[in-house]
Parts: sequence; structure tokens; C-alpha cells
Amino acid sequence: MTMLYENIRLALFSLKANKMRSLLTMLGIIIGIASVITIMTVGDSVTATVTDSMSSLGANNVQLMLEPVSDEEEEEDSMSSMLGISFSGGDDEKEPRESDLITADMLAQLKDTYPEEIKAFSISESVGRGELQLAGQNSNVMISGTSLGFFMANDIEMLEGNYFAEQDMENGSMVALLSEDALDDLFDGDAEKAVGSEVTMAVDDKYYNLVISGVYKASNEDDASNANMMMFMMGNNTTNLYVPLKTAQRINHTSGYSNLMAVINPEKDPEIVKTQIEGFFDNIYRNNHSFHVTATTYASLVSIMQKIMDTITSAIALIGGIALVVGGIGVMNIMLVSITERTREIGTRKALGAPNSSIRMQFIIESIVICIIGGIIGILIGCAGGIALAKYVGADVVPSLRSILISLGFSMAIGVFFGYYPANKAAKLNPIDALRYE
Repeated sequence: MTMLYENIRLALFSLKANKMRSLLTMLGIIIGIASVITIMTVGDSVTATVTDSMSSLGANNVQLMLEPVSDEEEEEDSMSSMLGISFSGGDDEKEPRESDLITADMLAQLKDTYPEEIKAFSISESVGRGELQLAGQNSNVMISGTSLGFFMANDIEMLEGNYFAEQDMENGSMVALLSEDALDDLFDGDAEKAVGSEVTMAVDDKYYNLVISGVYKASNEDDASNANMMMFMMGNNTTNLYVPLKTAQRINHTSGYSNLMAVINPEKDPEIVKTQIEGFFDNIYRNNHSFHVTATTYASLVSIMQKIMDTITSAIALIGGIALVVGGIGVMNIMLVSITERTREIGTRKALGAPNSSIRMQFIIESIVICIIGGIIGILIGCAGGIALAKYVGADVVPSLRSILISLGFSMAIGVFFGYYPANKAAKLNPIDALRYE
């Protein structure tokens, strides 16, 4: 322990005697460590933000998607048809027809089949950008038709009024839920005044009169928007206006659904329910050779997203780690110079009986000290840079303890690896030659 302390003291004394040279030697280590920590901090922060946003949609929910049947499946179908005269070809067949879409009757049947497992269906259909007009005032909105299950899945909180009535949903009534952002534009923030009022909605040069049935809290809209965009698109310039799903379909002249979300009972295993739902739709679409319905749990989506983000972060951090290798070469170079300058000192120590292992350990420790000091400086710069960048992209800042520990350990490993050759060279010096060195 005394020998270790003495070697550390000698290393610090050597660094102090050559401040500028030591700083330039550490520069590669500092840049490498700082870049790795910055990248990993931003990556972990974005990953945490995205997964939290996705989880806010409900870890138990199951996403249903209408997807084209793969070519392999089509080949199996054609082989089983035994010289059938139908031929497949062209991308047009991959565009779903009305008969391919998931219908309300299918969903009602699915709900009746699994009443204990499925609570509701969250469905959203975009109408597009529009403008609300009232007494010379206006507000830009994104118009979406929604089912009642959409509000359950996204936990949208009402400030005034109520969600759509069942009758409004069934009839496709011209009613709407207004966000508090648009409320400020049209009603000077007065929610009570807004509920029951009639506004004009302009979409694609067409005008519709809507009755405001309720006002919802905008923060929840932002959370839902973040989860749907999943990446860096944090927030919206426009606010969402919700209308009944059938109202949106009447405006769009559409029917049926290509994607939706089943809200699952929290007491049920979503993976089991997913299998049940897939089996249900496999039976319904058994004669449809162009499309089928796939089911994915949000828990698996979160896991996939985490793996993708971790892979990207690790790959970029590995590239940043190249600077650490360059820094390590700089450490080796300066250690070789230091040994040359201190040849007589090494010869004196060996003449006084210092073993080769002691000389070797002295210079290895000196190399490690250089790398650790550079690593600590790099960690401080990297944490500051990572926090700043994470805030800039709108992600929740998650300081990466993993990256700090990895970087610190890597800097020590570089000190040992790139310091061993110069240290071993110093240990093998002939003491007589070393003492005669000028």
C-alpha cells in the first residue's frame, strides 16, 4: 500500500512538472470520454421519454393492424388452390378495399366473444388540418374522429362538459371536444361559455357547424401526441379537435378501420388476449388472401423500441470510443518520452536494488493516473453536454450512470494497456547503460 501511494505521488509530481504536456496528453482521453457520455446520456434520455410516452397509452393495450399477406403466404395459398385460375400481381392488390377493412360489426362480435378481456376499442381517424371560426376569431386545429375508448386509452381529462354521448357517437352528430388552447383563442379561456356554443369548422374549403360538448385539458393531448410520434416530435403547433368517429368518416367518405387499439382489462394477461384476438381475426380473414390482421402488445412495442434505441446509442458511442483509442496512443507516446527523459533516474533506482516489477508498476500507475484524471474531466464535460442536448431535443434528462462507469473503467483499461509497453521497456533498461545516459 505504501508503494502504491508513493507511485501515485510520483505520478502527480510528474504531471505537475509538465502541466501543458500532461494536458495535451489527456486531451484525447477527455474528448473520447466526453463524447461517449454525451451520446449515451442523450440516447438514454430519449429512450426513457419515448418508452414512458408509449407506456402512457397503456401497457396492457393491444394494437391491431390490417396488413398485406406476405408473398410467402400468397405462394402457399396459390399452391393449395390446385391449378386455380386466379393470378396475383401488381401493387394495386396491396391497397385495401372496403371489404378488406375491419368493420364495427367485427369489433362488436369480438367484444361479445371476450367481454371480460376487452374493455373498449380506441380508434382515431384523422380528418386533417382545419380552422375554427367564431365572431371574427379563429384557431388552427388538427381534426380527429375518435371512439369513446380513445379517451379511456389516452386518459384525457375534461375541464368542462362531458365526453360524447352514445347517441352522438351512433348518429355521427356534429359535436366536438375543444382543447383549452383553442379555448383561449375563441372564448378568452371561459370554458363554461364554450360548452354548448356553436362554432364553424373549415376543412378543405368546406364549412361545418359544430356544437362544443366539452373542453379537455391540453397537457394530456401533448402526452398522447408524444406517444404517437414516438421520437423527437415533442409537442404540436396546432391543437387537436375531437369529433365522433362516424362524423369524421362521413366527412372523409370512409368506413371501416385499418388500425385500432383494444383496451384490455388490467387483470388479464395481454399476451394471452393478443393470441385470442389473432385467432378471432384469423378465422374471419381465412378466405381473404390479400390482407390479414396482426396484433401487437404495447409492452412488446416498448421492449422493441428500447432495444432499437440501445443498439443505435451503443453503435454511435462505439464510434465516439475511437477517440479513446487515439488518446491512448497519445498516452503511450508521452510515456515513452517521459522514460527517455528519466533514464538516469531509472538507472539510479535499479542500481539501488529496485526490482523490475517496481519500475514497471511505477510507470503503469503514472499512465493510469493520467487516464483517470482525463477521464474525470471528460465525465464532467460529457454529463454537462448530455444534459444540455437532452433538454434541447425535449427529452427527460436521465444521467447515464452506466456510461460513467463504463467510461471510467475504459479509461483505466487504456492506462494499463497503453502504459504497459513503455513501463516494460523502462523495467528492462540495463542499469549501467541507464546511468551513463546523457
